[in-house]
Amino acid sequence: MFITLEGPEGSGKTSHIPHLVEYLREKGHIVFPTREPGGTSISEQIRDILHDIKNTEMHPRTETLLYQAARAQIVEQVIKPRLSAGEIVLSDRYYDSTIAYQGYGHQQDLEQIRALVKYATGGLTPDLTILLDLDVEVGLKRKKKNGDEWNRMDAHEVAFYQRVRAGYLEMIKAEPKRWVVVNSDQKWDLVQEELRKVIVERLQVAG
Repeated sequence: MFITLEGPEGSGKTSHIPHLVEYLREKGHIVFPTREPGGTSISEQIRDILHDIKNTEMHPRTETLLYQAARAQIVEQVIKPRLSAGEIVLSDRYYDSTIAYQGYGHQQDLEQIRALVKYATGGLTPDLTILLDLDVEVGLKRKKKNGDEWNRMDAHEVAFYQRVRAGYLEMIKAEPKRWVVVNSDQKWDLVQEELRKVIVERLQVAG
């Protein structure tokens, strides 16, 4: 099963994944965690370019294409082989981030974005996508308070992140069977418990 976690800045995705992996492994599953952009040597190099705070001149189209290059590499080198081997792949972000950030956030043509995403992924769609949702300003304050990595993608105005969040909610309306929303504006333990419940239920349905 291919499971992805999505969410705005400060939603806590990255902090939850190691604990989810440990929990699922204890239940006997083979789980491979990864992240986007990144997860391969080539993709990590692209991540460095994308996140470098000095790259202020980067055009949204350049940004979009770099994300797709990193994604194409991890899909072919890591995700597809792991899924073929019967493993659970748990990814911190996937193509929905591109639609949300580069599409809705930067207000680029959504159909063109989706076409690029389809090409980069070879049409590989997650079996389950969980949105860790919370108010944009709460998330940004949380990220600064926690001392998390602050990169070029964190340097936009609040209105940009509000468009991103609205984009996620639109995507959920379009594909309600794939998405589950978890409120991340609550205690960390409660969020982790809810994430575990959602994933285990979906695994049981998949048999």
